[in-house]
This record gives sequence, structure tokens and C-alpha cells, in this order.
Amino acid sequence: MSNLATGGKPLLSKGMMAVIVAQFLSAFGDNALLFAALAVLKQLVYPDWSQPVLQMVFVATYIILAPFVGQFADGFAKGRVMMAANGLKLLGAMVICFGFDPFLGYSLVGIGAAAYSPAKYGILGELTDGETLVKANGLMESSTIAAILLGSVAGGFLADWNLTGALAACVLAYALAVAANLLIPKLPAARGGQSWRPAAMSASFFNACRTLWRNPETRFSLVGTSMFWGAGVTLRFLLVLWVPVALGISDNKTPTLLNAMVAIGIVIGAIAAAKLVTLKTVARCMPAGVLIGVAVVAFALQQQAINAYLLLVVIGVLGGFFVVPLNALLQMRGKETVGAGNAIAVQNLGENMAMLLMLGLYSLAIRLGAPPVATGVGFGALFALAIALLWGWHQLQKRRG
Repeated sequence: MSNLATGGKPLLSKGMMAVIVAQFLSAFGDNALLFAALAVLKQLVYPDWSQPVLQMVFVATYIILAPFVGQFADGFAKGRVMMAANGLKLLGAMVICFGFDPFLGYSLVGIGAAAYSPAKYGILGELTDGETLVKANGLMESSTIAAILLGSVAGGFLADWNLTGALAACVLAYALAVAANLLIPKLPAARGGQSWRPAAMSASFFNACRTLWRNPETRFSLVGTSMFWGAGVTLRFLLVLWVPVALGISDNKTPTLLNAMVAIGIVIGAIAAAKLVTLKTVARCMPAGVLIGVAVVAFALQQQAINAYLLLVVIGVLGGFFVVPLNALLQMRGKETVGAGNAIAVQNLGENMAMLLMLGLYSLAIRLGAPPVATGVGFGALFALAIALLWGWHQLQKRRG
């Protein structure tokens, strides 16, 4: 079977495969490190509410650096930007591995991740074209979710076995990701010659924000992906506290296995979206978004492990089908207006502000003593309602347009 894209650019070129491998290794390290770092917090007897705070430190770096990372991705060869970003992740993992403050190390990983994201998505539009961009996104998401699956499970299992070994595995994954980045072809900078003065960069970024938020299509994509990833990261932390209460299991590996079920589902959903949804039919993904919230409510009420595993696969399938077309829509429209790197940086700002808000509310709820099961039910119901409102608003905008 030919790997040539119908539009003329090969989908499975050497450059694309190098990007996918580098992304897998980097995301593997990210997810293994999260669960290893959570095990470090448990070992050092930090309070339960500090667990989402660890992720909030990570997320805050995205928000602070949002005005700069898009231009950084578009101002240099994106493969080299990815390599530098993975180098920062490597440094952060080493900080935690050698016993220094886990919040400091995880913030360094966050800085690397913030710089990495616009480059990894922006390069897809340079290696493929409009005809195959949804498929390229499907490959990227499948690679990412496979890494979430394996990285999360590895982090949990290794942390139960040997915490130092788990942290060392994260260091190795990042080192291999840096090596894989060397195989990505050095493409020309998308938008070279721009000012590197912080004030000018901030002005350019906020101009990009205005451009994308004023456009109905990109605004729709930004709101949808922000809500999805904000909910996703909150669900990940909810699982850590939900498992002991609902299933009576208190190890490190069970929450990671449950996260892995979501990852398996997202791969399936991403593949389905690549086959069934195009940039012209993006609205097909919206019913899946509403059903995510309904499935989370059903999941939170479970007391049998097998039902919990199956429902998390379903949540993942719905999530993959929902988010992949929205990502592709933003990348294409962003490339046409403000540059793909800037578009992803704007998206990251929205997504991470949503994450920070949802994690903050979740941490507050846990600190005030809210039961994990009730928290999960309320969380799912609110998400379903929010996506339904977004869907209705989008339909109204289309009629007016």
C-alpha cells in the first residue's frame, strides 16, 4: 500500500516518522514522570491536595510562556526547537531523580513541554498538506496516546517496584527523544526575522489571540479543545483518589492502568475520526463530547473494577473522536492566518488556563473534604452540559453565518 498522500506529500515520510518516534518517547517520559513524581510526594508524605498542585506548577509554565513559545517555534527549524525542549525535560527529570525538589524539577519539564508543543503540532503542517493533515494528527495523537498508555503504566509499576528506577527510566526516555529529534529534517523557519524583544513578542502573540478568537471556526476549536484537556487532566488526578474509595485498592499501578484504558480508547477514537471526519464535517465530533460527560457520571458510580475499565475505554474513544478534528481545524486555519506555531501557542494558553482552573477547583474541593465519587458525578454532569452549550452555540453561529 502506498504511503503517498493524495495531495502529493507523503504521509509516512522519514521526517514524519522521526517526529512520531520523538513524540512517543517524549510523551512516554512525561507520563511516566508524572506518576513517579506523585509516588515521590507520597513517599515524602505531602498532603493529598498537593498532588494536583504539582500539575498546576507544570501548567503555569505554559501560561507564562504562551506569548513567546509560538514565535520560538515559528522562528527556528521546528525539529531543533523540539530537541532543545526535550533537553529541558531531560534536565527536569534529572533534578527529581537526584533527590532535589520535585516541584522545581517538574516546573523545568513544564518549560520544556511548553516550548515543545507548538513545534510538534506546527511541524505537521510543514511535513504534510491539507488533504492529509487530519490523518497526520491522527498519527500524532495515536503516538501520544500509546505513550500515555505505556508511560503511565510503566511509571506506576516501576514506582511500586523501585522509585529510583522509575525516575531513571524517565531520564532515559527523554535522552532517547533528544536523539530522535536529530533525525528530523531541518526545515526552514516558518516566520523568520521577527522581533525577539519581549514586548514585541507579547504584542504579536496577543494579536494572534485576537485573530483566532474573532474567527468563529478557530474560536469553536479553541473552546472545545480547552474544555476537553482541562477535563482530561482533572480526571487523571480524580482517579488517584477515586480508586481507593470506590475499588478499595491503594497501590500506585491501578490508577495508571485505568488511565491506560482511556489511552487505548483515544487511539481508537482518533483512528475513527481520521476516517469519518474532515475539516468540512468537524461538527460530527460534538455528540461524542456530550457523551464524554455522561460516561464520566456513569464511571464515578461504579464499584466493580471491570465496569470501570470498560467505561474508561468508552470515555477514551469518545475523547479521541472529539478532539482530533478540532485540533486539525485549528492547525489549518491557524497556518492560514497567524502561523501554525502561534496558533498552537494560543491553543495551549486556552487549554492550560482551563486546566489550571479545573485543577484549582478540584484541589479546593478535595481540601474541603468533598467525596471523590460525588466530585466525579458533578464533574461529568457539568462537562456534558458545557459541551452541549458549545454545540448549540456553534449551530447558532452557522445559521447566522
